[in-house]
Amino acid sequence: MTTCNPTVWVKLYADELFKFACSRVSDTGLAQDLVQDTFLSGLQAMHQFRGESSEKTWLLAILKNKINDHFRMAGKAAITTLDMEARDQQLIFFNEKGHWRKEMAPRPWTTDINDKAEQADFFRILRTCMDKLTSLGKAVIQHKYLDEKKSADICKDLSLTSSNYWVIIHRARLQLRACLEKNWFSN
Repeated sequence: MTTCNPTVWVKLYADELFKFACSRVSDTGLAQDLVQDTFLSGLQAMHQFRGESSEKTWLLAILKNKINDHFRMAGKAAITTLDMEARDQQLIFFNEKGHWRKEMAPRPWTTDINDKAEQADFFRILRTCMDKLTSLGKAVIQHKYLDEKKSADICKDLSLTSSNYWVIIHRARLQLRACLEKNWFSN
């Protein structure tokens, strides 16, 4: 059995774990709490560390579970209002017959981002748009497109039913598209 060395965890891994947590939750206070919880859980589970991965990878896996737990808890509260919000969301993008409202219909994106400065601007705006999503919507988008997880795995990780998952991802995509069109593609 391989042993851990928790006396160096903060020095070696805190910054990287914190950056990862911030990229997922967009709240520095919450990110700090999640990293602290990760270290505490790591200390409590040290005897289970088998050395099949590095300490850093092991701690990152614990942090990912902590983040999923956070979204699971947030999701339980959010899911109860999904049906009402979904109806309100429908009225923003679609008319009573379910057709796109003219002003909200998708338009082709013709901007080609080759310049590094433009790419940096685009990703800044994308992060801003992602931060406007609900925490559950952001988590689903991140799992789907950044972590490239399958829908079934996302449902399992976040304790979502399949139908709730599809409502959440549909709404998040609509909101992201609208935000990007307003803040990037309309320029």
